[in-house]
Amino acid sequence: MAEQITTQRRIVLVTGPSGAGRSTAIHVLEDLGFEAIDNLPMGLLTRLLDGADDQQPMALGIDARNRDFSTIGFIELVAKLGRMEQVDLTTLYLDCSDEVLLRRFSETRRRHPVSSDASPETGVTREKELLQPIREIADTLIDTSTLNVHQLREEVERWFAPQGGRHLAVSIESFSYKRGLPRGLDMVFDCRFLANPYWRPELRAEDGRNPDVATYVQSDMNYAAFFDRVVDLLIGLLPAFRAEGKAHLSVAFGCTGGQHRSVATAEAVAKALAEAGQPVSIRHREMERRSLNVRPD
Repeated sequence: MAEQITTQRRIVLVTGPSGAGRSTAIHVLEDLGFEAIDNLPMGLLTRLLDGADDQQPMALGIDARNRDFSTIGFIELVAKLGRMEQVDLTTLYLDCSDEVLLRRFSETRRRHPVSSDASPETGVTREKELLQPIREIADTLIDTSTLNVHQLREEVERWFAPQGGRHLAVSIESFSYKRGLPRGLDMVFDCRFLANPYWRPELRAEDGRNPDVATYVQSDMNYAAFFDRVVDLLIGLLPAFRAEGKAHLSVAFGCTGGQHRSVATAEAVAKALAEAGQPVSIRHREMERRSLNVRPD
């Protein structure tokens, strides 16, 4: 009889004292492709896994703020998951010196969640005593005492994406200035100076994905220099954004109606970035909202 191969789902339990960087670590793991859930009650974890067919890795944040948290319960949970053949488990513990934790709470003026009715010093001491047995069984320990958020990102990536390196998702979007700027943009380029296909009756009803519309836009004497400089700028800056730890870059191109010029330019830039090896997604906002009526560009 052939041996049955069990596909394991990678799970990282992220814990540690409040203020040590647990939330930051979870966000980094999410950027690396993990499904991230923070403050999940421990009693729900095994039910979450029951019957799950999705093999996407999971990052689960658990700490003393969880309503059903206990040191013994956490250790028993680790033991239970460790016995499950379909689970590849890692416990990540974020630690930090008492002095740095107290300074962070002082800077944010937050009450300590473990001891909200006492001093931060008392809370830090109580929480560390509570978590000490978990620290001792942790698979991976990262001391964040001397790390800033960028250095912590690098450390988490070193442990959990040793082959993948840093990931930077780039999204390209076209839009209409008449409907306002999309939210959450990092860069915006105005295409309204380019030749407008709207004034060509045979192109008016088409959009920038049409080859004839794209050719018309690209025939503008200003297009080539604009396109080359935008692509060079983006390709030149992407390594710097990765080094900074940025996980997502949103770039938008706008014109009057979001139908012709911005769409054609966004398509061309996305293609150039893809050919340069950069994973990129593209969205045309007005095309998604477009009805049967043609909105002028």
